[in-house]
Amino acid sequence: AVIVVSGLWYFNRSLQGGYIKRQNVLASIPKGFSSFGIDVSHHQGEIDWEELLHKQHYDTIINFVYCKVTEGEDHVDTQWIRNRKYLQKLHMPHGAYHFFIPETNAINQARHFLQQYKAESYDLPPVLDVEREAKNDKQLIDQMRLWLTEVEKQTGMRPIIYTSLHFFETKFQQQFKEYKFWIAAYSRRPKCIEDSRIIHWQFTETGKLPIIKEHVDFNVSKIALKY
Repeated sequence: AVIVVSGLWYFNRSLQGGYIKRQNVLASIPKGFSSFGIDVSHHQGEIDWEELLHKQHYDTIINFVYCKVTEGEDHVDTQWIRNRKYLQKLHMPHGAYHFFIPETNAINQARHFLQQYKAESYDLPPVLDVEREAKNDKQLIDQMRLWLTEVEKQTGMRPIIYTSLHFFETKFQQQFKEYKFWIAAYSRRPKCIEDSRIIHWQFTETGKLPIIKEHVDFNVSKIALKY
């Protein structure tokens, strides 16, 4: 039972044939975090979820998955429908995210997301992926609030904000006090990770898993999610 990983700077490095034992990974999940997950999009291609999650010789310790659904006002990720179908079938805890384009109407983006994503009671909260600058921070924050409010109104779930450590520290740390965050930080454990608003940490974008050829983002969560 093994998991293939790379870029886990704090994980146990006791390798056997390039693999890290599952128990070593579990023991090395950083303090304050309870579960391990991945996020995927078309970049990972067609994932054989049954092979990845159910074969006994692959023990990936995945507790949750987030899938890209939409981007901007009109783009739909080509793997969303397929990923959703299989994750539902396999009863894997999962959620959906939208890649935000600041210069495009936020309400239109929210409606586009909601046309593709039909919330279910067992879903993890939807996520707004914010990685691009706007003309200024006020415009970015105002547009984000429109999307967040619309999606919460329609789904009954308060969305999580995904963003970089830099954006969180320079733009959002004093904003969005009522929202939870998912932070991407790859080189170190950031001091702000202790902030109770930060519930997920994406600690590498170069993870490797069995049967997936492309790199995968690896995350840990303060929420105890079980599969």
